[in-house]
Amino acid sequence: MTDGRIACNFEPMEGHVAQIAPVRPPVEILVGATQTVPLVLASPHSGMTYPPDLLAASRLDPLALRRSEDSYVDEIFVDAPRLGAPLLRAHFARAYLDPNREAFELDPAMFEDALPDFVNAHSPRVRVGLGTIARVVASGEEIYARKLRFAEALQRIERLYRPYHRMLAQLLAATRARFGCYLLLDCHSMPSTTLPPSRIAPRGRIDIVLGDCHGTSCDPIVSDTAQRFLVDRGYAVVRNAPYAGGFTTTHYGRPAEGGHCLQIEIGRSLYMDERSYQRKPAFTQLAADMRGLAAALAAIDPTALRRA
Repeated sequence: MTDGRIACNFEPMEGHVAQIAPVRPPVEILVGATQTVPLVLASPHSGMTYPPDLLAASRLDPLALRRSEDSYVDEIFVDAPRLGAPLLRAHFARAYLDPNREAFELDPAMFEDALPDFVNAHSPRVRVGLGTIARVVASGEEIYARKLRFAEALQRIERLYRPYHRMLAQLLAATRARFGCYLLLDCHSMPSTTLPPSRIAPRGRIDIVLGDCHGTSCDPIVSDTAQRFLVDRGYAVVRNAPYAGGFTTTHYGRPAEGGHCLQIEIGRSLYMDERSYQRKPAFTQLAADMRGLAAALAAIDPTALRRA
């Protein structure tokens, strides 16, 4: 890796083309002068690039499409590279393609042609409309006004999904080669409408959900460190409910091999107006706290992560 940004660019394809703006590459890594800690951060859902082919096929307006977006999460964690921890972020919209899924979690009802046998058409995420190509936005509204073709999904997967995971896998492999382990913090936000009052959180609210796949995707020291840090700063924190972790957490969380992954879901109401998408004044303090969280995770003794 080098200083600044490492960008992955894409050439156009014929047909239903993903017209990604060339000034904003679909995937990039933000990194300081050098990586000094085994911590890596990823923001797969904060992208705000909505290609013309998505807008043309959608029955929703651009503002409604943003309901699936983890707005500004990459900005919340943007100081991590100053700590020596690289940040991978996707700029393409989650409503267009979701990299926190298997490559081919697809709903056959969305397509006009038959899907190949290797497609996972029956996962719980597909059943609720949130596969690799989502059928609905987070609020449950249908995205598409027409049926898609499998070739369209394949183009998105080849042009966006595979480069995202190739870059992430290479980043984690380089981190493990250098430090003997890695700790991936998969960064997300959650709409307040999906969070019923919690009996196990202070004052019945949930600010942040930490997902470690019920203790299987990382050593307990990781989840414990994160929860202790956040609670000490006044956040109401729960684990694994309603979000235990997605594909990234289960796929890259391999504690027995020195690979640890923790998912964080931050309540959007903490930092933004969920209707206007405007940042709240509290955004600055939240970003400072998340920088502190990254520092706390980066300070975990690597020998504890290697031994798991």
